[in-house]
Amino acid sequence: MRIIPAIDIIDGKCVRLSQGDYATQKIYNENPLEVAKEFEANGINYLHLVDLDGAKSNKIVNHKVLNDIAVKTKLKVDFGGGLKSNEDLKIAFENGASQITGGSIAVANKTLFMEWLQIYGPDKIILGADCNNRKIVTHGWLNTSELDVVDFIKEYECEGIKYVISTDISKDGMLQGSSNDLYAEIIKETKIKLIASGGVSCLNDLVLLKRMGCEAAIVGKAIYENKIQLKDLSRLW
Repeated sequence: MRIIPAIDIIDGKCVRLSQGDYATQKIYNENPLEVAKEFEANGINYLHLVDLDGAKSNKIVNHKVLNDIAVKTKLKVDFGGGLKSNEDLKIAFENGASQITGGSIAVANKTLFMEWLQIYGPDKIILGADCNNRKIVTHGWLNTSELDVVDFIKEYECEGIKYVISTDISKDGMLQGSSNDLYAEIIKETKIKLIASGGVSCLNDLVLLKRMGCEAAIVGKAIYENKIQLKDLSRLW
C-alpha cells in the first residue's frame, strides 16, 4: 500500500482543517516546500496536494506552490482543488502534477470530466468521491448532493475510472480512525484502486487499511500532530 502524506494549502501556507470546516484551519508551516522536502528526506515518494483556496473559488489558485514542490523535489504529486476547466487542468499539469483529482467537476460537469479522462487516461485522472453520511460533497465540502458515494463510484468505474480518493469528512482531521466500513463496502462492490483519506491516527489504522485492500492511504494531521513519525512510515512501507 502506498502512503501519501497530504499538504493542504490556504494563502500559500500548509494548513489542516477539521471535518472540512474552514473556520478550524490551523497553520503548520508557512512554507509548504519545507514540508515536502521533509517528506522526501524520509523516503516518501508521493504527495497529495490540495488547493483549498481553489476549491472555494472554483479555479486553480495555488499553482505556484505546486510548481515549487514539483521542481525542487522528486515527489509524485496528485493535485486537487478548484479544477473546473480545461485551462485549470493545463495549468496543473504544466506546473508538475503527476495526477489530478476531480471531485466537484465530476458531479457538476460529467461531460467535461469524461473528456479529461479520455484525453489524459485513467492513470492521470483520479475521481474524488468525498462524502458526508454517504452523500457526495463538493466545492470544498461546502455543498452536499443527493448522490450516494458507492453508486457514484460505480457509475464512474463503468466509464473507465481506475483511481478513487474517498474521504468521509466526518472523520477528516479528527484523528479517530478511518471510515473502514465504507471502504470495505467500496472494495467489495467495485474493482477500483481505492485511496483512503481521512481519520488516520496511528500506524495501526494504516495496517488495517492495507489488510482491507486499499491501494493507498492519505495521511495528514496525524503527521503534523506527531501521532505518526515519518521515519516509521518509511520503515514500514
